[in-house]
Amino acid sequence: MFLKTLLKQNGKLVDAVISFYQQGKICPDSYVIDVEQTEANARLLLQTAHHHQVKLYLMSKQFGRNPELCRRLLACSYQGTRYHGMVAVDFKEARQLYRHAIPVAHIGHLVQPPSAMVAEILRQRPEVITVYSLEKALEISQAAHRQHIIQPLMLKVYQSGDLLYSGQEAGFELNHLPAVIAALQEMPAVRLVGITHFPCMLYDSQSQQTSPTANMHTLLTARDILQAQGVAIEQINAPSATSCTTLPQLAKLGITHSEPGHALTGTIPANQQGNQPEQISMLYLSEISHHFSGNSYLFAGGYYRRSHVKNALIWHNNHFSQSTILPIDNDSIDYCLGLAGQFPLGSPVIMSFRTQIFVTRSDVVLIDGIQSGAPHILGYYDSQGNTLG
Repeated sequence: MFLKTLLKQNGKLVDAVISFYQQGKICPDSYVIDVEQTEANARLLLQTAHHHQVKLYLMSKQFGRNPELCRRLLACSYQGTRYHGMVAVDFKEARQLYRHAIPVAHIGHLVQPPSAMVAEILRQRPEVITVYSLEKALEISQAAHRQHIIQPLMLKVYQSGDLLYSGQEAGFELNHLPAVIAALQEMPAVRLVGITHFPCMLYDSQSQQTSPTANMHTLLTARDILQAQGVAIEQINAPSATSCTTLPQLAKLGITHSEPGHALTGTIPANQQGNQPEQISMLYLSEISHHFSGNSYLFAGGYYRRSHVKNALIWHNNHFSQSTILPIDNDSIDYCLGLAGQFPLGSPVIMSFRTQIFVTRSDVVLIDGIQSGAPHILGYYDSQGNTLG
């Protein structure tokens, strides 16, 4: 999906990865991240957000909840503007980030805090928790009351006709918002401060534009309902496809917060032609494992079913050959991926595609110094951000 863009924007990353692979320092089934370029992308996003007065949380699931990279990105700034902390899309991400003393500012969207973890989450003092049931809001209120604090809440909203991904069906229906607001006002230790939805922006391959979805209209309608009910709105959070290109659109719509993820590594769908401000800073490395029926098979484990992966580069005889990925059966485990044609066993394979590292079995390798000409490996991690020996 991003192979041409990778070569166009960050050939230095490819060169460094091949060199470290040949030294035996990177294993197959590894995502390799160029830390310097990721930091540059993060600063560019902050610059754009600063000019348009949109506040940003950082997403880490795409790059495997990596604590070292989280720390590096939270340290980035532009004219005093910084990221407002991490967003944890589920409680396991929060647990991992807490383990490394990384601040989680937003939790609850896309997965609610489990009952047994509510008190711990409150002790970490998140800026906001998103809820989509009054039962969960009451649970948070009771736990917050015991800790003598007032916890800010956001509501996830929806209405008929919205795009809700399978496994993410949730939210307060717009018609119920007045009653929900009234119920929240009776809870002693929570305060309603905003609303969110997902996905609010999506890339359209036909127009090659990233535009607001029906969900965005729902979000803005919910804003109007809350304002009519006298709610002082502090946050209108519109995640999905946040990038330097979409931030101006978000600002015009009155969005106050968003949550870049793929833009940090340049792997937003809009960057397929390599014409976005963010530069590719991540690739997938594997190795030819064996041959079967005239084709080559590489070690896998990092396949993401929405990756749109199509092509790969194979390094052999001191040059790259390109091949196509054979059709993938999503009903099977990705022990190996097929490549059209035969290439020497042990040849390194470079790929670049849309991923969510946290749902893979892959290793993650951080390399610093690539852009400044002194590449060195910072560390090795699993797909959940745990350090590997």
